[in-house]
Amino acid sequence: MKSGETGEKLGAMIKKAIEDGKITNMEYERILAVADADHVIDSQEKKLLAQLQEMLSNKMIVRVPD
Repeated sequence: MKSGETGEKLGAMIKKAIEDGKITNMEYERILAVADADHVIDSQEKKLLAQLQEMLSNKMIVRVPD
């Protein structure tokens, strides 16, 4: 997957979590796997992952069991 494609896919996955207000452990692990699929986490991916972490920390998104 190309870097831009990875960022788009991550963005869509994170957007779904925002809309749901929750993320399952499986979805969270899938997001991390997509980010690391090419073994390089670029600046766009880092930004998206940081935003996700911030929303998890602020409880805007909650992690739930699968």
